[in-house]
Amino acid sequence: MKRSRSAVLATTSVLALTLAACGGESGDSSGGGGGGFEPRGDVTMIVPFGAGGGSDLAGRATATMIEAANGDVGVNVENREGGSGAVGYSAFLGEAGNAETLLATETALLALPISGEVEFDYTDFTPIMKLADDFTLMIVNADSPYQTCTDVVEAAKTERIVAGISGITGLDNIVFTLTEQETGVEFDRVPFESGGELTAALLGGQIDIASLNPGEIIGQLEAGEVKALCAYSEERYSDYEELADIETAKEQGIDVAFAQFRGVLAPGGIDDAAREFWIETMEAAVETDEYQQYIEDNYLQANTAAGDDFVTYLEGNNELLQQVLEG
Repeated sequence: MKRSRSAVLATTSVLALTLAACGGESGDSSGGGGGGFEPRGDVTMIVPFGAGGGSDLAGRATATMIEAANGDVGVNVENREGGSGAVGYSAFLGEAGNAETLLATETALLALPISGEVEFDYTDFTPIMKLADDFTLMIVNADSPYQTCTDVVEAAKTERIVAGISGITGLDNIVFTLTEQETGVEFDRVPFESGGELTAALLGGQIDIASLNPGEIIGQLEAGEVKALCAYSEERYSDYEELADIETAKEQGIDVAFAQFRGVLAPGGIDDAAREFWIETMEAAVETDEYQQYIEDNYLQANTAAGDDFVTYLEGNNELLQQVLEG
């Protein structure tokens, strides 16, 4: 019996639980962290993708909310793009034991190892906090003849449809793969290094379709430069007036929904005091106005999980991605 892809993949969202109270020996957490570790200078936040995309937005917003939560911590954002995230994650792997470097993480953390292109997996790092879930929209140029995702699928049965993707491990490639598996069609892929490059290619007519996070494309949507054909989400964006009328793929007969997580990693090999400091800092960060602004500006679902609960989420999400990318 065929199992609903949205039902299978949506199970990850229920894995996020509230982290139990942290150990009592970590010191006063009112400043955003325990007393056993304090950064000696500015912290580096690595973004493993180029400027302008959802990962870049996440990394810069996370830096801002950390600084808001703990006024003693400064965070510098550093883009390390290349290899669909592999360059940035590999550089971060080399920071083992350095608790003054963080990374803005997403689904590539799991998809890259499954692809067999890298020599690490999520267990080589220290999961700190899952910040949110981020769904995508299928986007076309404003003058495209397609009005729904179903139109695109029907066209793909008889003609070449060029899909831009931000690397083979990106959420866009995952939802396009799920769409292919669900409908039996096949898209031609053209890889780009970031959502910003992907948007430019779409506007320039180099590709037919793209799958972009709302936060990446909202400006072009509101300007009428592009149009959204469907949302790869469980439900419509009813809380966001500007997106509320976009049908889900499932409403159009394509049973696909999958969210990219947004989160924060510390390097592997850090001590318990440093791990505790960053967990407490991020727990304070998600209580800030800056976090709420990030969620609202980027049309996210504020599903958080800290420390061990983030690890549990990653375990479950990794199993599901293996089914998709290896199956």
